[in-house]
Amino acid sequence: MSWLYWSAYKRLEDYIKLLSLIAVMYIRLSSSFRLSGAFAQPSRLYLKPSLNKFSLRAFATVMSKYQITNHVGGALIDAVADDHQEMYTYYDQYVKSTGDVDAQERWANQFTWEVARHAVGEELVIYPLMEKHLGEKGKQLADNDRSDHQEVKNLLYQLESLKPGTSQHADLLKNIVDHLKPHNDSEEQEDLPLLQKAIGEQGSQDAAASFKRTKKFVPTRSHPSAPDQPPFETLAGLMAAPIDKLKDMFTKFPTEEQKASVKN
Repeated sequence: MSWLYWSAYKRLEDYIKLLSLIAVMYIRLSSSFRLSGAFAQPSRLYLKPSLNKFSLRAFATVMSKYQITNHVGGALIDAVADDHQEMYTYYDQYVKSTGDVDAQERWANQFTWEVARHAVGEELVIYPLMEKHLGEKGKQLADNDRSDHQEVKNLLYQLESLKPGTSQHADLLKNIVDHLKPHNDSEEQEDLPLLQKAIGEQGSQDAAASFKRTKKFVPTRSHPSAPDQPPFETLAGLMAAPIDKLKDMFTKFPTEEQKASVKN
């Protein structure tokens, strides 16, 4: 029954987003559209758009803020997608902090921490499930995803040697995000919907819980030399975690208030 409540909630959430989109579109674009004969001649209702630069820019702005997706449904999909969104949020804060070296360092550290934990968490929990339940297709998808992760791990490792506030640091971080975006999109749109269909609702909830738990015990820094296939990944991750967590005590991060403010 809890699954039905959750599914209904997600549908309601999408409907609210859709209504918000319609309302904002009407307000933002009303000055660019002209309604002709709408009430006098209902059968001849039509819109004559004045497609100037403002209307196109307003449309793009609204669409970027109000994303209505075909929600497949699944706790695992939501858990992974939430992580992806956090990555983008932290990077956006890094960009907005240009000129403030201290703030950029904090957001870069937070970004690296999130990406490293997320990547290893997927390798520990999600990719083995794909291989188990999706056969040869799952193995191919998992191998491709691990390859993507390896590229990002290598780039993150390079980032740690660069100084925040420099063009080299900013360029490399942008390169990392550019690598992540198509990978994340592929997971949300192809990999995870296939896995969700194979493991079912309860399996999705169990996998999401396991994914979230595992992230608490994996490295918080990039370890490109660590093996990325189980069971060695689990051992390497757990062995590296204590050292990394000790290092984190001496590393700058955004405050909890700062993180909460950008999520609201």
